[in-house]
Amino acid sequence: PGEKLKIDTGCLVALESTVDYDIEFVGGLKTALFGGEGLFFTTLTGPGTVYLQTLPFSRLADRVINASSRNIGEQRNRGMFGGLNGILGDNSF
Repeated sequence: PGEKLKIDTGCLVALESTVDYDIEFVGGLKTALFGGEGLFFTTLTGPGTVYLQTLPFSRLADRVINASSRNIGEQRNRGMFGGLNGILGDNSF
């Protein structure tokens, strides 16, 4: 009871209804431009279970987009079974 946890807002996945949720502004222009972190922290208080991810959602989305755009270019050169080639590690199809 009364436990407190401060996290980057983008790392929160889920929490139980017994956990209080509060958001606070923690940055300025310098933090926004150069900090690489979010401008808000989430403060979680209370007993209960909290589920977090270590990579904030915005960075996860960036990585997925970058990876998929690279893969689109690669798959154009692979032919009909290009997806299987990557999975099997063989380019002989």
